[in-house]
Amino acid sequence: MAVKYGKFELPTKIKIEKTDKENSFNRFVAEPFERGFGHTVGNALRRIMLTSLEAPSIISIKIEGVSHEYMAVEGIIEDMTHVILNIKNALLRMIPTEESGESRSPRIVTNTLEVSQEMLDQNKGHYSVTLKDLIGDTSYDVVNPELHIFTATKPMIRKIDFKIAIGRGYVPSERHVVSDKVVDEIIIDSAFSPVRLVNYFVENTRVGQDTDYDRLVLEVTTDGRVTPEEALTFATQIGVEHLKVFDELSYQPITFELKEKEQDTDRDKLLGKLGLKINEIELSVRSTNCLVQANIDTIAELVIMPESEMLKFRNFGKKSLNEIKAKLDEMSLYLGMDLSKYSLTRENVKQKMVELNDEKLGKEE
Repeated sequence: MAVKYGKFELPTKIKIEKTDKENSFNRFVAEPFERGFGHTVGNALRRIMLTSLEAPSIISIKIEGVSHEYMAVEGIIEDMTHVILNIKNALLRMIPTEESGESRSPRIVTNTLEVSQEMLDQNKGHYSVTLKDLIGDTSYDVVNPELHIFTATKPMIRKIDFKIAIGRGYVPSERHVVSDKVVDEIIIDSAFSPVRLVNYFVENTRVGQDTDYDRLVLEVTTDGRVTPEEALTFATQIGVEHLKVFDELSYQPITFELKEKEQDTDRDKLLGKLGLKINEIELSVRSTNCLVQANIDTIAELVIMPESEMLKFRNFGKKSLNEIKAKLDEMSLYLGMDLSKYSLTRENVKQKMVELNDEKLGKEE
């Protein structure tokens, strides 16, 4: 027999209050939490984001004609120590998926750097070699392609090999395990963590007449290898994965009281919003056309769909998604809503909305 607990106040959605143009900073707001749970959740998510997220990073480099990291190279102003320090700042993005079947073993990226006399003449005898010159075209997205690596003063053609791995945290060179190390390969320190800064704040918020509930604000700054939304999503799933083991200790399961039933007026108000046609809300022509092509006619059909599936629509991008999320937020709605308590599912929502609008039209006549 389950033990019955009183209901907990829980957030129903996450608000994104601020996003910069580079999409490397976001402020997330979740409310209301029971008193104390803001710190519990906020601190856990902060620690996971700072220590446990994965991203690709360069773990070694081999440059033709360079035998170790302490030598000077003819035709290059900087010595190899400074070159290695610059390479450590390289930011590469690639998120392996289950469908892609990508191996987690280090991958070798080979490129040939060519600096011609013409390139030197065009730059007054000094050509700045950047990260995009060294990496070339690969399966990795280069987040900072204009990163300066070294300055060439003579024409050169050199073969360059990188080893790139996916890992967590900061790993010094002596801790890298490179099983197939070759002659003249230089192992370097690697900063895998893609999250630069996480701040969280807990403020008071109101529920009914009570003002001592928690409002959690998370400010997440990344280096571009993952977005703040991805960082928060990954951290949440990592936390849940670690808590699963304790669920096995369910000697005495508990249930929670449900929230009081909504008033009929609140239900009718919500159904009125859900029954609106897509062309009745102010969306751009591009976003409206994308939804029409996806056979989405009403707000109910839109909000019942998760965000991940929206991005699969043809010609539907992040800009359209953000526009739709902002519009739904104005209406106190959000993507991925659970409408089962209104007997609405993805299978019957279209028919139910037709019936609802027909009923509304009949009352008006």
